[in-house]
Amino acid sequence: MVTQSNLTAQQASELEKIQSFTGEYPRQLWHLFMIEMWERFCFYGMRGMLTVFMAEQLLLSDKDANLQYGAIQAFIYAFTFIGGLFADKILGLRKSLVWGAILMIAGGFLIAASPTRMFYWGICFSIVGTGFFKPNISSMVGQLYQEGDRRRDAGFSLFYAGINLGATLGGIVMTAVGLSYSWSLAFALVGVVMLISLLTFSLTKHTMGPIGLSPLTNSPVESNRRILEWATYAGSLAIIPLILVLVKNTAYTDMVMYTAGPLALLYVFYEMTKYDWAAVKRLWAAIIFIVFSVFFWAFFEQSGGSLALFARNNLEGSLLGMSIDPNVVNNSANSIFVILFAAPLGLVWLWLARRKLEPDSVVKFGLGFLILAAAFYLFYATIHFANANGMTSLHVFTLAYLVITFAELCLSPIGLSLMTKLSPQPMQGLMMGMWFLASAYGQYVAGLLGAGMSVANENASALEKLTSYTNGYQTLSMYALVLGILLIVISPLVRKLMGSVR
Repeated sequence: MVTQSNLTAQQASELEKIQSFTGEYPRQLWHLFMIEMWERFCFYGMRGMLTVFMAEQLLLSDKDANLQYGAIQAFIYAFTFIGGLFADKILGLRKSLVWGAILMIAGGFLIAASPTRMFYWGICFSIVGTGFFKPNISSMVGQLYQEGDRRRDAGFSLFYAGINLGATLGGIVMTAVGLSYSWSLAFALVGVVMLISLLTFSLTKHTMGPIGLSPLTNSPVESNRRILEWATYAGSLAIIPLILVLVKNTAYTDMVMYTAGPLALLYVFYEMTKYDWAAVKRLWAAIIFIVFSVFFWAFFEQSGGSLALFARNNLEGSLLGMSIDPNVVNNSANSIFVILFAAPLGLVWLWLARRKLEPDSVVKFGLGFLILAAAFYLFYATIHFANANGMTSLHVFTLAYLVITFAELCLSPIGLSLMTKLSPQPMQGLMMGMWFLASAYGQYVAGLLGAGMSVANENASALEKLTSYTNGYQTLSMYALVLGILLIVISPLVRKLMGSVR
């Protein structure tokens, strides 16, 4: 993106006007809210369908479906690092977002043309597209605020509500359409809805001032910008066949995950040499948050893997006296709860901040892990409500999702905000990519954990599957508890690294 140092006087004035907004939220936030809402409709709608589709249509075993799910999700989030890097260096946030949307539209329509034959090709387009789209719209939200603006966390909480509104709609609509009507139509919705997202951005981008413009704008090498941009587009298309090979063979995922993270971290260390010690300390704090988030997402993302299969195999189809598909609950309950509680919780943070009582970001992270532990204990506790056939209560399962929602709200929107607060502006896309790269590792480990919980015998009874999964959830609960306590113990050190950032 364009940095403060190469803004024209007019662009600097436009940025100052945007960042000097009155009230709780800038109006541009609502535009980004809608753009991200539609993109998340597609992402979470597809995520909710993946393991079920692969088990029912591609005829994968539960174990292989979990491993394949982990590999796909890992690559999706891993490419956010690359997307953030190219946004910082060449495209800027805006063009990265547009290119990502175009690739995701192509991916959705490819799968819709022939779900079983074109599934992996379409997924690969979506992997690259999400990499360019996801980290950069979050970075644009961060640039709506001046450094030190205490309203930033509340803004990201509202933005997070938009993410989950889309996730709710996608989780309900796409799963219902795929399971009950047509998988082709369900995947075609990805293309249609991403067109809406792209159109929304096109109609509102003029309100963003200089936010998201190419970093080569007003720079000495601006004359080479088009060549570099087209090279980026061509390269991202050329790499898709390689991604196809890696995604279809989950054994390769291990190799990629063992190398991608360390190489990315080494590059971050190289970039850190360009800044003073105060900035470097803040970046170290960001890295600590990123490392802890890997564990959080490894547990949390059971929702798309083991919990989806748990819902299919072991949950009764009744909630509050109504008949309902448990997979619809699994795909949408968390998102509905986030919509209900994200903005109010953000306002609670503001209310506490005005009274100098708001917990700092480290404590919020620690609370997130402690609440996560409670949620997985509830997932484990469903075994105590099971009948002799291994079918258990959808009510307790839904309550666990209510609890896990507050864990997510203590960590994810705060993490997005922190990456923009702790990173120098020229590194914000890169560090947002690192945040999502941590999610890639979390998704990868989530697949391994889910596969480990699966009963090896595909003909096992529902009761055997219930016992296997709930024992796994009990173990995850204990690990989350330990990590939460550890983070709170080291919080004084992390606060020192953060400096004035809270």
